[in-house]
Amino acid sequence: MPNIGIPGLILILVFALIVFGPAKLPQLGRAVGQTLREFKNSTKEVMDDVTEEFQLEEKPKEQKEVDLAKKK
Repeated sequence: MPNIGIPGLILILVFALIVFGPAKLPQLGRAVGQTLREFKNSTKEVMDDVTEEFQLEEKPKEQKEVDLAKKK
């Protein structure tokens, strides 16, 4: 996927200004920002859950290794 660059961003902004008008752009920006924030928070929660599950799975394995070492 090619990079957009400065000319591409300017073209996108001009197109958005024509389509949505100057009054709607701040509302549109806020909506996009809120959507990205929600996505980021959801992704962080999923990563935290997965990390926690892996940690819980590792504890019994470590305990078994300790028990085997004590038996020797």
